[in-house]
Amino acid sequence: MTTVQYEQNCSIMRFVAIFSGKWVLPIVYHLIQAQHPVRFNQLQKALAPIPQKELSKQLKLLEECQLISKQIYPEVPPRVEYQITALGKSLESSIRSLGDWMTFYEKNRDEK
Repeated sequence: MTTVQYEQNCSIMRFVAIFSGKWVLPIVYHLIQAQHPVRFNQLQKALAPIPQKELSKQLKLLEECQLISKQIYPEVPPRVEYQITALGKSLESSIRSLGDWMTFYEKNRDEK
């Protein structure tokens, strides 16, 4: 089986394809915790030191994956807000589980 076939047929590799970016989980987690629409600048401040270009790139990916929604208001200057979707919110328990595992790992990594 080739690597491409492996990636297409393996759910873990498909997950990694979406969530491999350094900022993807922090963005999703922040939007889950916010429970309301968040403006771009608010996200950038909350996730500092994320570069603006990287935040834009990751938000676009998450929107394409339908994990977040983007609302553009026809104002001058334009107002753009991002919000977690129901599909994105379904990640909450998985993200919490990863946090719980990290706590466990940190407590047990030096034990022999």
